[in-house]
Amino acid sequence: MLASCAKPPSAPAQAAASVGPEARIQQIPPADPQKYATLKDMKAWRNPYLIVRLDGVGLLDVSNNEQQIVDPDKLPEALAKLPASAWPYGRVVAIQEISANASDQDHATLRKNRALVAGSLESMKVEINWVPSS
Repeated sequence: MLASCAKPPSAPAQAAASVGPEARIQQIPPADPQKYATLKDMKAWRNPYLIVRLDGVGLLDVSNNEQQIVDPDKLPEALAKLPASAWPYGRVVAIQEISANASDQDHATLRKNRALVAGSLESMKVEINWVPSS
């Protein structure tokens, strides 16, 4: 009997729970190139920094230089979990591809991962700042 008296969840609460990662990313303002165009040293980069790897995508935590390895298909969810403070330049990420003496198969895997990452980001209207490999 008591359960029938409970109020159903409000529509905004239901909507917030059902918002996908793409919609959460769209809540971030568009990229503002004036905030990052003059950066000379990528160590000063404050937005998400991705590293395309053989085993996935490294999401770099610039504060402690640690990477969280993410499956390229799960990248939208990983980026959507970041707080708004992780996006001071707006909807833009830096991406670096590892450069290694790799086999043809490894190069194919890197190209595939790069394409998956770029496609996901472009579909979410996230700009890409490609960083040369060092």
